[in-house]
Amino acid sequence: VFVKYFIASLMRKVGADRIGLILNLIKKEVAMEKQLINYQTLLDITNGISASHDPDEVVLLVVNSIHAALKVKGCSLFLVNKKTDELEVASSVGLSREYLDKGPLSAMQSIAQSLEEGPVAIHDVMDDPRLQYPQAALKEGIASILSVPISVQSKVIGALRIYTAEPWAFSLEEVNFVQAVAQLAGMAMALCRMNRGLKSSIEILKTLRDP
Repeated sequence: VFVKYFIASLMRKVGADRIGLILNLIKKEVAMEKQLINYQTLLDITNGISASHDPDEVVLLVVNSIHAALKVKGCSLFLVNKKTDELEVASSVGLSREYLDKGPLSAMQSIAQSLEEGPVAIHDVMDDPRLQYPQAALKEGIASILSVPISVQSKVIGALRIYTAEPWAFSLEEVNFVQAVAQLAGMAMALCRMNRGLKSSIEILKTLRDP
């Protein structure tokens, strides 16, 4: 109400044309600020990945960085369990333990389209058949969800999900940003596995060399 009154007052004082110009300038400033935050977040994640070979540290860095950059309710990173074909929580922020333990997430049922075709945005958790546990989401206070696949060499290994408390129409810029982070997460997982494999090989060689 105050914002509407403020804008109406400005329009009376400086005219509709000028207030329109001012609002456009404000929108551009906000957009530029968001871009700078996103670029800085990507840089921070990249630096974190290069400094750590621990997958637990990497996934925690990813979810915390997105949570802070987008100012959303929560963020979770899931990895596919090859044996059960279920999505398991690797790291999460902003969500209750009760919600995270709501039940098994089938990779074939829980927003499966995001694992097969790319990002999926759910505007209303109570009006979308792709969501596996809509009642649990409503109880948690979740309104919208963005799900993006995490891939390594064209093979899906998990998903990165964003949760908002208010209905959210995810912009193309936001989707692209989360996709970029998901790609970094996939690369980080691959590097961690390679590092572990290299360490194992080195240990085996040392054993063979020892008398």
